[in-house]
Amino acid sequence: MEDRDLMEKELLVIKGVCDLYLHGSLESTTAEVHSAFQDALRESLNIQNKLYNLMAEKGWYKTEEAEKQKIDTTKQKYANICC
Repeated sequence: MEDRDLMEKELLVIKGVCDLYLHGSLESTTAEVHSAFQDALRESLNIQNKLYNLMAEKGWYKTEEAEKQKIDTTKQKYANICC
């Protein structure tokens, strides 16, 4: 298996882990459990960021810039939704 394939799989796994830790943090019933999930989430997000940056450096994670018109349309769509 190529390095790129391995890193893509690692990135997918760590994104899933981040999702689990986020929900664990949201649903935790005690301060101690909440803190443990938050710490684990923070560390997982750091790992995810490092993987992403490494893949982007190598040109393995390509992003496209959104069209300004689409951004403006989306902003207008959600402009009136407020707390």
